[in-house]
Amino acid sequence: MSKPVSVDDNSFDQVVLKAERPVVVDLWAPWCQPCKMIAPILDELADEYNGQINFVKVDIDQNPKTAARYGIMSIPTLLIFKDGQPVSQLVGLRPKRELKQNMDAALK
Repeated sequence: MSKPVSVDDNSFDQVVLKAERPVVVDLWAPWCQPCKMIAPILDELADEYNGQINFVKVDIDQNPKTAARYGIMSIPTLLIFKDGQPVSQLVGLRPKRELKQNMDAALK
């Protein structure tokens, strides 16, 4: 079973921007109820896309620089990176189908 890996402000560039495959970044906080609701969906997707897409989590309370760098105003926010660049941004709780569409687009 594959699970999203936690990254912080210091490891973000290495883990996300220099990754050889697309990366889904879940920007969240422990107090955020929608963040807790989307977490199991992301766990499922991490399994489904294992070996194709990397999944990481960034706690914005502990890592404010990353949140500020990408102008995160609401959580949960999912950023999908490809070749070190954000190619998709999804804000709020979204259905799995919509998340998959964005992830499939990042694989093309």
